[in-house]
Amino acid sequence: MKEYSQNSIYNIAILGHGGSGKTTLADSVLYYGKATERIGKTADGTSVLDFDAEEKKRGNSVSTSVYALEIGDKKLNIIDAPGQFDFAGGVCEAIAAADGAVIAISGKSGLTVGAKQSYDRARAKNLSVAFFVGKLDSSHAHFYRVISSLVANYGAVICPVVVPYIEDETVKCYVDLIENKAYAFDGMVKKEFRMPVSTEIDQMRDMLLEAVASADENLMEKYFGGEEFTREELINGLKTGIESGDICPVYCGVQQSGDAIPLFVDSILEIMPSADKGKVRLDEGNEINPDANGEDALFVFKTIADPFVGKLSYFKVITGKIKGDAKLKNNRTGEEERLSKIMWLKGGKQEDADVITAGDIGSVSKLGGVITGDTLSLSGKIKVKDIDFPAPTLKTAVYPIKKGDEEKITAGLNRLMEEDRTISVVMDNETHEQILSTLGEQHIDVIISRLKSKFGAEVELKKPKIAYRETIRKSVKVQGRHKKQSGGHGQFGDVWIEFEPCDSEELVFEEKVFGGAVPKNFFPAVEKGLRDCTAKGVLAGYPVVGVKATLVDGSYHPVDSSEMAFKTAASIAFKDGISSANPVLMEPIGTLKVLVPDEMLGDVIGDINKRRGRIIGMNPVANKMQEVIGEVPIAEMSDFSTAMRSITQGTATFSIEFARYEDVPAQLAQNIIAEANKE
Repeated sequence: MKEYSQNSIYNIAILGHGGSGKTTLADSVLYYGKATERIGKTADGTSVLDFDAEEKKRGNSVSTSVYALEIGDKKLNIIDAPGQFDFAGGVCEAIAAADGAVIAISGKSGLTVGAKQSYDRARAKNLSVAFFVGKLDSSHAHFYRVISSLVANYGAVICPVVVPYIEDETVKCYVDLIENKAYAFDGMVKKEFRMPVSTEIDQMRDMLLEAVASADENLMEKYFGGEEFTREELINGLKTGIESGDICPVYCGVQQSGDAIPLFVDSILEIMPSADKGKVRLDEGNEINPDANGEDALFVFKTIADPFVGKLSYFKVITGKIKGDAKLKNNRTGEEERLSKIMWLKGGKQEDADVITAGDIGSVSKLGGVITGDTLSLSGKIKVKDIDFPAPTLKTAVYPIKKGDEEKITAGLNRLMEEDRTISVVMDNETHEQILSTLGEQHIDVIISRLKSKFGAEVELKKPKIAYRETIRKSVKVQGRHKKQSGGHGQFGDVWIEFEPCDSEELVFEEKVFGGAVPKNFFPAVEKGLRDCTAKGVLAGYPVVGVKATLVDGSYHPVDSSEMAFKTAASIAFKDGISSANPVLMEPIGTLKVLVPDEMLGDVIGDINKRRGRIIGMNPVANKMQEVIGEVPIAEMSDFSTAMRSITQGTATFSIEFARYEDVPAQLAQNIIAEANKE
């Protein structure tokens, strides 16, 4: 593959809801560009861009893939992103590398939540956006209903470019509104068709002309003067509006057969922004344009971790020209990295490259110290703004099926975290569980499957344990006496200790002993005995907090008393004292913030209430959304992520942070204590 200039490179992310035909659209573009001999099918595992074993097994995309395609004198880097909510990290990666986005919409399903979220993410990064309404060979598809929905949601930015002519519920031809010509298709082969008489098509062309006129004052005057635009004026007006975000062109067709795909591809390569228009946000807030004459610098937007092949880093060149054997410094680590071999990406395959210029995309293997989000440059001073990945919200505990696999599991999960930054793995030091946090149940399935296939580690998943606490609610004074005689020196320790509630995570120890009833040299042993006991409470074995212990009296034996004896006496006092001081079980409470559409507010509040939650505030935010703030027991939140996905069709997002501990209701406490004692 030859080197292309920046104004001939197009980095287009294909986004959309799962099942909308994104990957098939990408495959049809590859077929049109003669990169493949047929259009693949995701369902039967023949898609070029769904090359991962998990994708073939599931019949849908689970990660981002890239294909460098040459079409005429232009280069198109297709960046195919997953559509399922559980794999939203792939969408973030695709957007980070793209200069424009095409959002696939099913003509049957219409404008779905996934398509809306894709639009919002793309526009948040100031990407130019186009829509492709596909699957128009279905009897349930309705292109013009989709257009109405797009206009209702996004207003005057919606600009039809290719539309179908439908007669007797069958698409007869496709009309290129720029050329004002109709074409019939036999797969990728187009034949000019008689221009149909259609009110709907006339209305669509009026939308196109009005959108173009709005992008340029001179064209606006010409439009209101009733003059026809030249083709050049239409193209320039579209390019100006698309680049500014004032126009979102809309295309249509049938992905699997290739109908109207040539019109779509030829058009986006003419009116969508090329790589030289792409601006890159730096960490300090500035933006830079790709400059082939600038300092050599690249940004890693995706990582594949494979125990056999090694790490593969996908990158976009920010400035300069990257060559094989280049030495660049990592801004994050300060370490120099040698790029031994650079490659073009061809789905699951790579092709060796001599040089990759600014604005283009490539890959490099075996950069051990490099992770997704790193910027490498000659000086090491350039830092691209990091990718804003969604935080994982579904937590599960991971246990080895085979003894001795703990290290293998930890190593595998750490490698997978390098590959997927929407995964979090931590060891809970209280419950002694390894906690895996993900974006959803399908996400977990893929991780566990990859853990087995790539790293040979099998795990069992369990609901995470809750880090309960125990405390007391009244003050008591008790004696702890330890006396043992078994020939020779015996053991003797005697203490009186007052226990009272206090506001502290750790035990507060004081002594108020008068007259030497307990010698000072035994005070540390008493304190040690008490602190050791706080690790396991008397109710269910959970840590004890919020207790003040004051040593007030006792007695000793000049021969038989020892540190061990007083430590034992203190532990006896602790168990008796805490048991009689009205001990209670406490649970962690989290502050929950949920962002939800107005129309789903009631259902979300109802779900929070079912979880023993309390609503403490609601704030209206942009785009007809509400922020709900509440406090909910952590123990009730294990399936909240799944519930929100179901209730709001994936439109709600949430976060939860630990706030404090509160007493567990008596009936629930009895069940927790009984279960703990059983274990």
